[in-house]
Amino acid sequence: MKPTYGRVSRYGLVAFGSSLDQVSVFGLTVKDAALVLGAIAGRDPHDATTADVPVPDYAAELNGDIRGARIGVPRALFGEGLDAEVRAGVEAAIEAYRELGAEIVDVELPHAKYCIAVYYIIATAEASSNLARYDGVRYGHRAEESDELRQMYRRTRDEGFGTEVKRRIMLGTYVLSSGYYDAYYLKAQKVRTLIKQDFLSAFERCDAILTPTTPTPAFMLGEKTDDPLAMYLNDIYTCTANLAGIPGISVPCGLSSDGLPIGLQLVGAHWSEATILRLAHAYEQAHPLTARPRIVAAA
Repeated sequence: MKPTYGRVSRYGLVAFGSSLDQVSVFGLTVKDAALVLGAIAGRDPHDATTADVPVPDYAAELNGDIRGARIGVPRALFGEGLDAEVRAGVEAAIEAYRELGAEIVDVELPHAKYCIAVYYIIATAEASSNLARYDGVRYGHRAEESDELRQMYRRTRDEGFGTEVKRRIMLGTYVLSSGYYDAYYLKAQKVRTLIKQDFLSAFERCDAILTPTTPTPAFMLGEKTDDPLAMYLNDIYTCTANLAGIPGISVPCGLSSDGLPIGLQLVGAHWSEATILRLAHAYEQAHPLTARPRIVAAA
């Protein structure tokens, strides 16, 4: 369960992308997520980005009737690149919502196709800026046996950051560099505004939007490490909510033929956590996932 930007304090969190970072909840059930979110949400004077918005009793609102709720489906996102088994699982979930009394409406998110490019420009730029503080001087890891300051900086960053973190720092430094700032970072921020406006327009017609969580079933740990682009593309449905700052939740909706999890995602308007939790809980109660994913032991 990912809350609205500003719903949960980030005080004490190691900053990655300041306009994107949000503290979220994992749970075995929707009720678990509702209980924990209710405990951690709210205004925090230590975090200026938290909003002074009342926190409802999320768990108490789970059992509300969802008949008449309008669920938007952006059909354009169900096209090329979506695994057939994921499509089938999510389409079945859409029909399940119809049976529960929800109204399914088509919505348009015309700029969602740019979300991966926008996200990985903004996120890496902010990571480059935030992680610059890990220089071995003030706190964190510090390389030993360095003859001079510049060498200590280099060794500290080489030892302290993993391959993927280094890749993102280099990408972010590039898009913020002289001559590329306007072409990449500034343009990405403008497209981000368009993505947010798409969601605001869509929520005039529906209470929540339903998409797959990822375009493929779950992949094995480390399976896509050598292909970062393929790994990044698995964020295509989820990073839109991060860019717009809206809440979202992922709920299991079956297993693939290989026994790997498939998820559906519900996203809602700002501060609508109670709505998407209620919708998620209704599906979970009607279609509980009793099968367990295939577990492969490490070689």
